[in-house]
Amino acid sequence: MAAFWLLAGLALPVSAQPKETLIWLLRDLPPTMIFEGPKKGQGIIDQMLPLLIAGMPQYEHTLMRVNRARGMQMLHEPSFTCDPSLVWTKEREQWIAFSIPAFRAVSNGLVVRKENRPVLEPFLSDGEVDLAALLAGSGKKVGVVAERSYGQVLDALLKQAPAGALTPHYGNDALGSLLQMQRLGRLQVVLGYWPEIRYLARQAHISDDELAFYPIKGTGKYMSGYIGCTNTDQGRQAISEINQLLRTLPHERLDPLYADWLDPERRKDYLAETKAFFEHQAEH
Repeated sequence: MAAFWLLAGLALPVSAQPKETLIWLLRDLPPTMIFEGPKKGQGIIDQMLPLLIAGMPQYEHTLMRVNRARGMQMLHEPSFTCDPSLVWTKEREQWIAFSIPAFRAVSNGLVVRKENRPVLEPFLSDGEVDLAALLAGSGKKVGVVAERSYGQVLDALLKQAPAGALTPHYGNDALGSLLQMQRLGRLQVVLGYWPEIRYLARQAHISDDELAFYPIKGTGKYMSGYIGCTNTDQGRQAISEINQLLRTLPHERLDPLYADWLDPERRKDYLAETKAFFEHQAEH
């Protein structure tokens, strides 16, 4: 009799087996993820994530809103957790399993109010700012979001910044707070993604015409965003499955969701570059 029940158990359909639960960490990162307001749910990651979830029916999927610090803490823990909006760095790769590139973004740059453009002029070459020289020699503080990764190149420059050269801001609305400090004259230079800054500036009734954006020397025009999971057997398996899905995503529908936040000339360039980038990725 015992043997019968054992065989009956083995014969259960796969669907009857309990599914593992994959926790997706969501952070308010407009315009890639938009939690509130008229464009709620219209970010590129907002629209990409349901496609990934639909392609992974072997898991139960749980969405969890977290702040940056909590999200990083959970990725450090041996949980089954993925974040769809990460910047790759060599340091993070030691404890996060990364996907192939999931989306493209305009690289970080420096934003000043237009009347403060002369602050950056001594450090400009071909329209790009030499950030290392600015940090070392201007005496002007640069506002940054505390504990955010800005990518391998900029993270290295920020680590080498002289004492007092940075104004780090913590909190869930750190970048919005930095823009308010800039508006009030307490800070002149802010580091960040131009589309995110434009989005937050509009929320704070700061016009695009009041701000000027400058790329940073050595960073390239665009950077990739990645999906990262806990670096466990479960996480690495999920990344393998996610990579297969990423190669088939409808980028012609997704990429304009990000491009809409760019000015017209950059929008055209972004869409052409991104199309070529993902076509190449799909072939390899």
